[in-house]
Amino acid sequence: MEITSAQFIKSIVGSHNLIVDDMPQISFVGRSNVGKSSVINKLVNQKRLVKSSSTPGKTQQINFFLINDDTYFVDLPGYGYAKIGQKYREKLRKLILWYFISGEAPVTKVVVIVDAKAGLRGFDREMIDIIREHGYPFVVVANKIDKLNQKKLHKSITDLKGELGDGIEVFLFSAKTGKGREKLINNLLEA
Repeated sequence: MEITSAQFIKSIVGSHNLIVDDMPQISFVGRSNVGKSSVINKLVNQKRLVKSSSTPGKTQQINFFLINDDTYFVDLPGYGYAKIGQKYREKLRKLILWYFISGEAPVTKVVVIVDAKAGLRGFDREMIDIIREHGYPFVVVANKIDKLNQKKLHKSITDLKGELGDGIEVFLFSAKTGKGREKLINNLLEA
């Protein structure tokens, strides 16, 4: 499977203008500094489709991208970035939770992106609990594998899989090198 086209459709900040049609919505969620935008850009083979920044916390709305004219990639705000202030962090957290909990969004699959070195953090665990509770299929992408040697990567992934338990697929990924791209695309776009 290959991604042949990808285009930005729109951003929303609440339930108004939510895209609800018959196309699948694959949602991407993760901490602010985990490289979520870079992962999506690498998947679609475009450098600037999803705006990324050296400043974590750049994504502050829900962004919709049409992939292959038949699937949406939904880029949710990053969470946990300290410098944006507690009140605004909580606002972003509520927006993410609304997307998953309200039942209004037709979520097909969720991609939880974590830093391969850091593993799961508090809000990652909360997100996974919510995703499981609402029955959404999900995968975990361990990004930034290029920053770890084989020994550290093996330990990190073993710990991650141990914490997640059986049945949760973990994809090793590097947004920098593209390692793991084809395997992840095949999982996300399988019929």
